[in-house]
Amino acid sequence: MSSVDHHSAHSGKERLLKASSIRFAAIQMDIGNIVSMLLPPLPLLWFGASILVYALHRHHPDPRVGEYTRWAGYRFYAVMGLIIPVGTFFPGDAKIAWLIAWLVGILIIVPWSAWSIWRAWHEDWHDILLPAAESGAEEEEIPDHV
Repeated sequence: MSSVDHHSAHSGKERLLKASSIRFAAIQMDIGNIVSMLLPPLPLLWFGASILVYALHRHHPDPRVGEYTRWAGYRFYAVMGLIIPVGTFFPGDAKIAWLIAWLVGILIIVPWSAWSIWRAWHEDWHDILLPAAESGAEEEEIPDHV
């Protein structure tokens, strides 16, 4: 099946985004922020995974999802952007300094993200009906050399 056939098979169908799915998309970044800060090895792993979550949700059909994601990203990247460079100058093994940095990160990220989740949970979300894809854009001719 060519890419044109594949796309044509899915064109003409409207998609429904449920309000519950939209709300979950709005809080995913904050949930990841909280979980990563509460489990010590995860902030660095979440730093990479959060970029994917951010990219997926920043331009969501409901602009409020993008706003929640944007602010969650600001919080996490600001804290990590401060802790990591400052931590490179901690002397020796600096266990106490890293513990303090981690606790400061928790004190900033967890309450602020929990408040954001609470706000999103209590916001009035509605289903969104996405229109069918226009067939003209999908039936674009693909050159033979590609």
